[in-house]
Amino acid sequence: MLAFDEALAQLLGAAQPLGAERVPLADAAGRVLAEDVLAHVPLPPFDHSSMDGYALAAHDLVGSAPWELEVVGESAAGGDLPDLPPGKACRIFTGARLPAGADAVVMQERVERRGDVARILAPVRPGDHVRRRGEDLAEGAKALARGARLTPGKVALAAALDRPELLVARRPLVTVLCSGDELRAPGQIHPPPRPGSIPESNGYFVAAAARAAGAVVRVAAFVGDDLKGAQRAVADALRGSDVVVTIGGVSVGDRDVMRGALEAAGVVIDFWKVRIKPGKPLAVGRAGQAQVLGLPGNPASASLTFLLFGVPLLRALQADAAPLAPRIRAAMRGTVTREPGREEFLRAKLELDRSEIGVRPLANQASGSVPSFAEADALIVVPADRARIEDGSMVDVIRLADA
Repeated sequence: MLAFDEALAQLLGAAQPLGAERVPLADAAGRVLAEDVLAHVPLPPFDHSSMDGYALAAHDLVGSAPWELEVVGESAAGGDLPDLPPGKACRIFTGARLPAGADAVVMQERVERRGDVARILAPVRPGDHVRRRGEDLAEGAKALARGARLTPGKVALAAALDRPELLVARRPLVTVLCSGDELRAPGQIHPPPRPGSIPESNGYFVAAAARAAGAVVRVAAFVGDDLKGAQRAVADALRGSDVVVTIGGVSVGDRDVMRGALEAAGVVIDFWKVRIKPGKPLAVGRAGQAQVLGLPGNPASASLTFLLFGVPLLRALQADAAPLAPRIRAAMRGTVTREPGREEFLRAKLELDRSEIGVRPLANQASGSVPSFAEADALIVVPADRARIEDGSMVDVIRLADA
């Protein structure tokens, strides 16, 4: 068995980023940039007011308050830029260009307007309420870096830089193949469910997590516990896929046929079994350009191994600069005693208070538990050599929102 870090490094080291495509800005959210985005114009593009008020030259206010200046002209966002003679003030609105000769804006709450005269009640300094040209980004500056996943804020920045489209990584095509004679579709009525059958749920978790990581997902028909049938299903799944994820049948039971089916379909197994809990029977391999993950069938094991291995793989295929979920430090709530030997990932709930972040492991850590991942919002990382974690001690935590 490989240690977790070694297995993950081997998987990601074999991942070759996919090609790139240009997409409209409206479709870019969630994609990974395949180019640096430079500011071809400064941001903001001109000096402008951050307040409704009056633009003026601060040095025109001589002596002590109040000061009176004649108001000439008006500057509104998107409007024409008026002239500002010396010793005068200009009515100005938020976002409007600053007239030449003005170096400050006094907010309207500090001005009494009397006809064409502005009576200024408070001192004004050069630069007050003015946003300068290039204050956010200088012309030629790197605004967004290749490998960044495009959040709503990054998409908005690209729009502010006048970019109607962006070059992004191609989405990986993932095929999910669920195996087991016991499986049926949720809500199946016709034909009537067989005794002992269960609604398939693992594929829904994997498909949702893969889509969240930027993939295009197709879920194949269920595969029974038959070697020949499983081999044909794997061969079909490999055609046109960047990643094939099988679920179930990779352990050592008499009816675990998936590993044999993978090999019979031409998949080269790079490693099988990882020293983690849950999820030890994980098969990782490749066939041509396609990466293959053989997940265990127990629900919590399948979910965990896809989050730990599948999601980083999909991010790496998109040349994501941060393929791995960050880890935070949190205070353990409760005590955990266990048998050391495997790195363990405990499903848990974060608890926030004013002084620190806490994390409490769920009572049910069974590898077959479906409700545990519905309830959990974090994973506690327990090093392989730790037999006990005391209440209050600091532990590494992966937020499921980041996984």
